[in-house]
Amino acid sequence: MEALICFVIAMMTFLLLFDQYCHEASQERTQVRTNGADEESVPPPKTNRYYSTSLFAILGLSREEVQNFAAFRDRFRSFAEVSTAMLRAGLPDIHVIIGIDFSASNEWQGRKCFRGESLHAIRGNSIYNPYQKVLSSLGGALMPLLHGNPIPAFGFGDSRTKDADVFPLIDSGSPCLDFNDLMCAYSHTAQRVQLSGPTSYAPIIQRAQDIVSNSRAFHILLILTDGQVANGDAASRRAIIAASHHPLSIVIVGVGDGPFLSLEEYDDLLPERLFDNLQLVKHVDATRNCRNPDASLALHALMEIPDQYRAIAKLGLLKGQAA
Repeated sequence: MEALICFVIAMMTFLLLFDQYCHEASQERTQVRTNGADEESVPPPKTNRYYSTSLFAILGLSREEVQNFAAFRDRFRSFAEVSTAMLRAGLPDIHVIIGIDFSASNEWQGRKCFRGESLHAIRGNSIYNPYQKVLSSLGGALMPLLHGNPIPAFGFGDSRTKDADVFPLIDSGSPCLDFNDLMCAYSHTAQRVQLSGPTSYAPIIQRAQDIVSNSRAFHILLILTDGQVANGDAASRRAIIAASHHPLSIVIVGVGDGPFLSLEEYDDLLPERLFDNLQLVKHVDATRNCRNPDASLALHALMEIPDQYRAIAKLGLLKGQAA
């Protein structure tokens, strides 16, 4: 009996000491998180950095004027106004590469935003699916900046390429002549391709690097995706980091219901990159409750491009510069 009492007392003492240890450890973690030096080591969210992007400064807007981003975006009424702002940012001829996600998750990622239909459903010319809406919106803003440059366009995540390769939207492998040609090529592909997966962005990013490394001209890789990435997709992370060694800006437009948690990590983290080379735009959020949804989407997608171009030039990654 005495042994049992001693055992109970010992267990109670252990539990009390363990509880006190956990409480003190929790206090120490809280103190570390609130320490000023540690705060400086954590990169601020992208939304806080929007106010200091060079596009705002070029437009002559103060920080106070753009604190309300919804009000700022509504100043742009058309594609032309967005592309004019980009020209004022001093960008040269722009080259665009397109990557479109044909993974199977597109079948159910339109439950809320597209009446439960596949995000790739083609319904003629009167009703655009989310991918067509994005291509139309960004095409209107980018066309004046392309100056006739062709558009290499690829798909990924289908039953043939899965997460290992990409395929050209035009069977011959030729690039699209312009965004109208791209819209036709996408529509044709969406009606015949077999959706599959898993999803990885590594193949399309690596293909873009191959294209850029040959010319060392500034390119924008525009990836359209439903954002459902395979767990632990380390290959995509490595590809994004490697892409920061090239004159390549990556814009990922998330279409469908989301969530886009992995893409948000790509956007805000990956400190190994030479520069912040990726911008994430959520199509539904960027076009919700605004007077000019097409212009708003274009603005969200392109707003960091001037800063990225300057970073690329400063790093000597462009043709004619010392690498």
